[in-house]
Amino acid sequence: MSNETQLISEIKKEFFRRVCEESISRIKKCLSMIDDTHLWYRHNENVNSIGNLILHLEGNARQWIISGLGQNPDFRNRSSEFEPQKNLSKNQLIMLLDTLEKDMEPVIQNLNEQTLTEVKKVQVFEETGLSIVIHVIEHFSYHTGQITLLTKQLTNKQTFYYGHLNLEINE
Repeated sequence: MSNETQLISEIKKEFFRRVCEESISRIKKCLSMIDDTHLWYRHNENVNSIGNLILHLEGNARQWIISGLGQNPDFRNRSSEFEPQKNLSKNQLIMLLDTLEKDMEPVIQNLNEQTLTEVKKVQVFEETGLSIVIHVIEHFSYHTGQITLLTKQLTNKQTFYYGHLNLEINE
């Protein structure tokens, strides 16, 4: 395997690790910790609800990965992601995340040097494929942190994301 192929393989692996294995699984853990009354709760008009953050992440990843990289039609209505959607349940949001993972998989699996270096227009931005991948990873991480904080504030409970690991090892 060439160094170039190895690098592309590592980019794919890290995308799935950071977005699917870490962020999406953490969001699902948070959803399991809250009750339905917490899902659309907003502390004030400048703080998004957990439900709205999930809709926003799903819309963003569809636009940037599935449409931007995958060249599929873009149907995103960004402003609707921030409207209260009290008719959506936790299970429906989990299904959205599951479908998103399934839909992103072939796009990421098909990444190659051309896709990663080619400039694509997403929203009002012109970005390389690599920049798009990095954007979605960091965007998921950022909002997963917000969802985690909101979950801890609403439940007064720890998430124990690393509960099975001893993080004090300094070797």
